[in-house]
Amino acid sequence: MPSGKFNYRLVIFLIAIIFGVGMSMPTFLQSEKGAKIALGLDLQGGLHMLLGVKTEEAIKSKVKSIASSIKFFAQSNDIIIDDFRLDEEVLSFTLLDKDEEKKIDEMLKTVSGLHVQKEALRYSLNLTDQEKTIIKEYAISQAVETIRNRLDQFGLAEPNVAKQGSDKILVELPGIKTAEDEQRARELIAKAAHLQLMAVDEKKRDRANSMSPTEAAQYGDVILSDARGDNIRHILKEIPIIDGSMLTDAKVAFSDMHQPVINFTLNSEGAKIFGDFTANNIGNRLAIVLDNKVYSDPVIRERIGGGSGQISGGFSVKEAHDVAIALRSGALLAPVTLLEKRSVGPSLGADSIQASSIALISGFILIVGFLIVYYHMAGVFASFALLVNFLLLIAIMALFGATLTLPGMAGIVLSLGMAVDANVIITERIRELLRQGVAIRQSVEKGYENAMSAIVDGNLTLAVSSVILYVYGTGPIKGFAISMLIGNLISMLTAILGTHGMYEALMSYIEKNHSINFWFGMKKRGH
Repeated sequence: MPSGKFNYRLVIFLIAIIFGVGMSMPTFLQSEKGAKIALGLDLQGGLHMLLGVKTEEAIKSKVKSIASSIKFFAQSNDIIIDDFRLDEEVLSFTLLDKDEEKKIDEMLKTVSGLHVQKEALRYSLNLTDQEKTIIKEYAISQAVETIRNRLDQFGLAEPNVAKQGSDKILVELPGIKTAEDEQRARELIAKAAHLQLMAVDEKKRDRANSMSPTEAAQYGDVILSDARGDNIRHILKEIPIIDGSMLTDAKVAFSDMHQPVINFTLNSEGAKIFGDFTANNIGNRLAIVLDNKVYSDPVIRERIGGGSGQISGGFSVKEAHDVAIALRSGALLAPVTLLEKRSVGPSLGADSIQASSIALISGFILIVGFLIVYYHMAGVFASFALLVNFLLLIAIMALFGATLTLPGMAGIVLSLGMAVDANVIITERIRELLRQGVAIRQSVEKGYENAMSAIVDGNLTLAVSSVILYVYGTGPIKGFAISMLIGNLISMLTAILGTHGMYEALMSYIEKNHSINFWFGMKKRGH
């Protein structure tokens, strides 16, 4: 084996040291520049919320979406249907031409989970119980993903969003300290962001302020308030032309009057429906509705191609930005409600950090002291490798934007313990060979070789456990698993490659010095 001052193990170890020191400094110094580890809710305080999901609304929304599809299919194929009604979760209509019955039946077969009842040419449609269960479960998982995407785009570091129980969502937002930030985060989470393009009922538009919602429903209409105030009302066709599921992008822009607006883009299907509708309804009004508020109802002057539109409603720049985030993240299939809100004070975090830091530093000093006293220079090598292990762990966690929680700190301590264990095994194997009278160089090489199986076995077991915890765990458990897994992998580098490289670099001097006690803490060699 090579015995020069520099060898490939030492070179790799030196690169790791430079990387570890360089990338961990922003975290220790809390500098403005550079990647840093974010502290979790339990360490820096923040907002803890428990949300409920109104899954019944997701079923109504699904039925409404099916109604839009049927209506578009009928118009596209020149099929005349009459008395099209949507009553809560039941959709009904009458087919006027029996020759078109086969076409409608074939189309309805493509809709999954739909129960169809026919009486002559009168259709009555509702969802099966199995389909309703699927929709409810999907609404919750979709809400988790949507809220997580919104918070990521909002700029919060490592929010924790997870399903809790069968119908609740846990949201933890570290770093939320001001009432303004809390309010913005809550509004962003709760915003349904349900965009709809709806036709104005031109024949009854003048009766919007006098007609009751019940009377409007008899005509297949719905009455919605204007975004400028509830005293301004609009009467619209209940079944929307397009909903937010066909939206692909939303961006903040500024109008000619320098007011913030939101430009949105539809997918190809939405663009076709939008183009066809505007071509067939020139002179009529089209309402742009967001979360059941009408933001504008411009008159259609010509066919609008390209599948793009604009929402203008007297937004502030922050409001427009938040609405655009919500639209891009997707609409919530079902509204969420706040069941519980709790602010976690930073004092709890400060106490946790102080107690954990004392435990970490005192444990580190005791371990290093034992290694040096018992193994002498071998202990110094192991302690230096342990320090590099810690710096590398902080550096890699910072590089990936990880969040440090109290369980995460426990994971770090455990991984450092594994690194110490590896060095103890290696040094003991070397000492065993030295007691048998084996030469120093051969003892070191054989010692690493003999220790390898035990080290790999222990680290592999820990790695598998970490992966399982990460896959099936949530929130802090994931933090514990990821810190333990990263620390475990790094310990293989520092404990095996790093210390071995140092022995190789100094081997000529060790052999020349020939002081087994100084290098390995042994007073006497065997023969």
